[in-house]
Amino acid sequence: MQFAHDTVESLEFAVDLGNTDPAASRSGTDELATLDQLSDFIAGYPFSGRIDGDERERLDVLRARDEVRLVWTLDRDAAALQVNAMLAEARAMPYLARHDASDWHLHATTPDAPLGERLRVEASLALMDVIRMDEMRRLRSCEADDCAGLILDLSRNGSKRFCSARCGSRMNMIAFRKRKGAGAQD
Repeated sequence: MQFAHDTVESLEFAVDLGNTDPAASRSGTDELATLDQLSDFIAGYPFSGRIDGDERERLDVLRARDEVRLVWTLDRDAAALQVNAMLAEARAMPYLARHDASDWHLHATTPDAPLGERLRVEASLALMDVIRMDEMRRLRSCEADDCAGLILDLSRNGSKRFCSARCGSRMNMIAFRKRKGAGAQD
């Protein structure tokens, strides 16, 4: 399995966006609860185009986050329908663009489209590759009991189970304590 570099970047962004949700974030809170948090989050990525910085935009980004998170829970056919719906709603029309320090890459909205719409389309374009390549198994949720973090598993054997080392360590410690407790009772 080999995704194109820009597909991987877009999928990693989708994971980062999805993991700002309170059920998935490291802080346990909504990491896009304020305009400042949204601004800080977006500043970490090379987005070009319109950024309004208002509450309406923040709410639309939250909607984008929810729609992207939904795809991680769907089977391949349902994911295709969801991705198609996101692209259709945005009236996406793919075209090649080159700007700033970026070489030719794919866009499907105009630079003046709302940020939330651009985020949905960006994620959708990358998710199209996952669906076409029949690699939905690479999109999973964290297996930690109290975490809903998204995982993009790019490992060779597709065996990643946790969204972070923190979740993996915590679950390993719980399993260790259960084994140790069971051994003490024998």
